[in-house]
Amino acid sequence: MMERADSGQKLYSRMRLWELPDQYVIEPTDGTSAPYLSINRLDASLSFIDELPESSSVRAPKIQTIYGVVGMVKLLTGSYLIVITDRQCVGTYLGHTIFKVLSLKVFPCDHSLQNSDAQHKKMEAEFSALLNIVEKTSGLFFSYETNLTLSVQKLHDLGGESKLLPLWRQAEPRFLWNNYMLEVLIDNKLDPFLLPVIQGSFQHFQAAIGKDVIDVTLISRRCTRRNGTRMWRRGADPDGYVANFVETEQIVQLNGYTASFVQVRGSIPLLWEQVVDLTYKPKFELVKVEDAPKVAERHFLDLRKKYGAVLAVDLVNKHGGEGRLCEKFAAAMQPISSDDVRYLHFDFHKICGHVHFERLSILYEQISDFLDRNGYFLLNEKADKMKEQLGVVRSNCIDCLDRTNVTQSMIGRKMLECQLRRLGIFGADETISSHSNFDESFKIMWANHGDDISIQYSGTPALKGDFVRYGQRTVHGILKDGWNSLARYYLNNFQDGAKQDAIDLLQGHYIVSVSRDISPSPQKGGLEAVASFPLAFAFVLVGFLFATMSLRQVRYDLRHLFFSIMWASLSVALAAFVRANGRIFCNRPRLHRPRH
Repeated sequence: MMERADSGQKLYSRMRLWELPDQYVIEPTDGTSAPYLSINRLDASLSFIDELPESSSVRAPKIQTIYGVVGMVKLLTGSYLIVITDRQCVGTYLGHTIFKVLSLKVFPCDHSLQNSDAQHKKMEAEFSALLNIVEKTSGLFFSYETNLTLSVQKLHDLGGESKLLPLWRQAEPRFLWNNYMLEVLIDNKLDPFLLPVIQGSFQHFQAAIGKDVIDVTLISRRCTRRNGTRMWRRGADPDGYVANFVETEQIVQLNGYTASFVQVRGSIPLLWEQVVDLTYKPKFELVKVEDAPKVAERHFLDLRKKYGAVLAVDLVNKHGGEGRLCEKFAAAMQPISSDDVRYLHFDFHKICGHVHFERLSILYEQISDFLDRNGYFLLNEKADKMKEQLGVVRSNCIDCLDRTNVTQSMIGRKMLECQLRRLGIFGADETISSHSNFDESFKIMWANHGDDISIQYSGTPALKGDFVRYGQRTVHGILKDGWNSLARYYLNNFQDGAKQDAIDLLQGHYIVSVSRDISPSPQKGGLEAVASFPLAFAFVLVGFLFATMSLRQVRYDLRHLFFSIMWASLSVALAAFVRANGRIFCNRPRLHRPRH
């Protein structure tokens, strides 16, 4: 029956979901006369029906509007339907409307659980609980009309026949967030329901310079090949795919012209990790050091195929744990360096410190020849290609968030100025900072972009965001960075393990199997039964608060010196206890998967 779907039909942009006792029914409501899609709640089988079945239930069926089907995930016994229940229009991409996902909802097709034993039910409940995390996924974007997974240059280079294919078939798999989740729908030839979704960021603004209105868009696409959270996903896998790989494209449109510039970021392409152990900065551990050149070679060979020439800008420190990674990265690059693959180290913290980010001009002088030679993509008012981008700058620090975002925003600013000079908007010495409104909008765009990518990887907005947003470091920004650093510590140690499991389920990196060994979860007893990191953390903060209050009173009464020492000692002792018993408090992942 599934052959009734028309592969050439446009995507359904609005549907009604009927929740019946034995099935879910999806009814297209955007003006099409298409049949209903039925999903059996017992075995998740799909079929088309011409009308709604009569419900024998006393209760009226639940009905809600949905805006897209993200896909389906199969767990131990049941399957789960994931749909978009709320959306927001955030702008346009090459004239096509772009939406942000505001709300996802998971609908279980798990009636088969009724015939399962208690242990299977318990396991299914644990896995399905991970899908609740899916509903909180941030930074998801989609379009019913255009392919968001491809840059302007790659879209332009698509052949005529490729442009006639459904959007999911045009999509770049590594940037298709719901690639794995769509498989069941693809197998059933449900093209009108196959909505490609990307994760990343979409920022957009318009500004007037004289009589010209300039339209600027910043879109980022996160790669799914080694997707995950900070600390739990580091470095590369043996195939050279790296953690937190993001393609960022800056697009400017005016007077019929379109210019695009692409940058990428990604973790250091070696086999390395940081094992979560409650320390603020876990030690960097290199794995299979002898494979480092091979892994780096695979990574850069892949980048060469996709982007052309590559300039790797390494922003990590030269000393400490970062220094060891930097040394290994530089060594791995030596045998593969060529005219098309360059490595450049720029010690961001040593040169720029925490406030002198204007010294990034030193870096720009070192890379300007590469940018001039490899350029950007440019279309004229007739959509003819005038110029193409021949290479890409690949930036990284340790997290590929904060230092990286500051650096990429500087490069994006310089390239936009070059494009505006080429199009006759700017004079030879004119810059973005010469136009206050344009400058402010540009800074906000890049700062919001940095926050989006950082939240998806670390759980908090980007550090150093005040410089990107305001052009200078502020006291408020420094204090905010301190708070965000503390929040990252908490999330990385006590929340991100489960979040990583959920991501692995969604991306198909871990597939639940019925044959999987099932062993009962160990029962917690004694201290472990009542241990709670938030509670311990609260005690530590209260201890330091009392210590600080007592210390302020010392000049009036020396007895307060004793109390301040006592409270500080208690806080340090409790913190040490938490550190020593990290296994009690840490949120360990439940899935058994390869480390790399």
